[in-house]
Amino acid sequence: MPRALALVLLCLGMFLPGIASLPPIDRDEARYAQASRQMLATGDLVDIRFQEEPRHKKPVGIYWLQSAFAAVAGLADDPPIWVFRLVSVAGATAAVLLLYWTGGALFGREAALVGAVGLAGIFGLAFEARIAKTDAVLLACAVLAQGALAQVYVARSRGATPGGHLAWLFWIGQGVGILVKGPIVPLLSILTVAVLAVLDRRIAWLKDLKPLRGLALLAAMVAPWLIAITIRSDGAFWQASVGQDLGAKLASGQESHGAPPGYFAITWSLYVWPFGLLAVVAGLKALNRLRDDAALRFCLAWAIPFWLVLEVVPTKLPHFVLPAYPAFLLLLGWGLTSPDARATVLNRWQTWFSWLTMAGLAIATLALLALAIAAPVAMDAGITGWNVLAAVAGLAAAWLGSGLGRPTAPVRRVGGAAVAAAVAYASFYAGIAPSFDRLWVSARTAAAFQATKPCGESILASARLHEPSLVFLAGTATKLTGPEGAAQHLASGPCAVAAIDVSDRDAFDAAVSDLGVTTRELASVEGRNYSNGRQLTLTLLATRD
Repeated sequence: MPRALALVLLCLGMFLPGIASLPPIDRDEARYAQASRQMLATGDLVDIRFQEEPRHKKPVGIYWLQSAFAAVAGLADDPPIWVFRLVSVAGATAAVLLLYWTGGALFGREAALVGAVGLAGIFGLAFEARIAKTDAVLLACAVLAQGALAQVYVARSRGATPGGHLAWLFWIGQGVGILVKGPIVPLLSILTVAVLAVLDRRIAWLKDLKPLRGLALLAAMVAPWLIAITIRSDGAFWQASVGQDLGAKLASGQESHGAPPGYFAITWSLYVWPFGLLAVVAGLKALNRLRDDAALRFCLAWAIPFWLVLEVVPTKLPHFVLPAYPAFLLLLGWGLTSPDARATVLNRWQTWFSWLTMAGLAIATLALLALAIAAPVAMDAGITGWNVLAAVAGLAAAWLGSGLGRPTAPVRRVGGAAVAAAVAYASFYAGIAPSFDRLWVSARTAAAFQATKPCGESILASARLHEPSLVFLAGTATKLTGPEGAAQHLASGPCAVAAIDVSDRDAFDAAVSDLGVTTRELASVEGRNYSNGRQLTLTLLATRD
């Protein structure tokens, strides 16, 4: 229990700083949060909408969780972004605790603690835990399902009888994972089982999963909502989620997120910073002992097939491969604590691969230092103590996490690296990033609107800035339109407000002139839309009395 409590405290220190001070991140986070806010407002737990647009690309699970957190917090009327982000904090923390539970059964408590601390400390999870999307919760579902599956497999491989509760935990992980993000967790488990079947040439252990009763439980979890949304949407949910979203990802790079195979190998050193090198070395050693240990076989079957499938899929974003990372971090724990791992020698190509990964760690560290030092200068935010603290803590985390120098005391070394990483993340997300005023155009536009709107019930129409975060911050009724639409909105009454970019001013002025409307300036906002790189100079206008 003390170790579990220590992990919870580490996770809270790792994930909480910045969730209230960082504005909503475009575009997915703001869409999820806004749809959850509308679910709270309408009480409709079946249909998912962003304003009037159906949100049928993903299932309902994350919206239920975000709405529930806001309701429990007593903020259902006007929930701020941090309430929705708490779901991701909880998901990331659950993933860390579940990995500790899994690792204890596979490799022992010390290795489990090292792996869990390593998962808590990686850059990828520190980012996903701070934004109100699906991926931190999906990770918890994946670790629950894979952790139960691993314990069943390893117990049977060692001649023991697995606990009967493991089957139910496996199917619960599958069911919640499907409700959160569709087929990802089932795909991960199917690939794992398929590879183990090929390696072992036996599948009798799968009977311990109670497949018939498990599938019945799975159907009871996911079928009610799937039936309800199918009826409500007249089948449009399946067309959007399977035909458009999943089909587009498999056919080509969806929404300009295409990349060739090898993309996840390139982003590895950043997303698993600062433990990427140690995890790779441990994984290579595990490959050399593939036939010796069922736990090692399971971890490799967990990580590698899923990774390779995602490398082939045209659409790629760094967080797609996140469900594979816990397996590598379990191997990291094994690699640092097991005498067998320390006695295993890498061959020539594995040694060269390790050196290449070390170069990746150095590049990732320099990139993060540039983010802490150079980015604020470029954003005219200046250098403060936050920047220095982030840089020093980042260097300490990279050194400790690299495993270079004294290799003793792995728990303390990995723990020290994780604490240093937590300080670096807190400095950046709570102290540095919120000062990037030029990037937070939606937040500044919404703040100017709230401060200058002529009526309490005023509605904003934006002719150029069409980011979901503006809707979340300025209100569900916000109109995302063009210059002519903004002019017509102003003509609707004295409470109307329009945000017009300088590039649209001529068209807007012509439209209001035709409508016989005269305008007055309320405020102006200048900055850069980081989603598309466009420079914006916005003027907030209302009708002249």
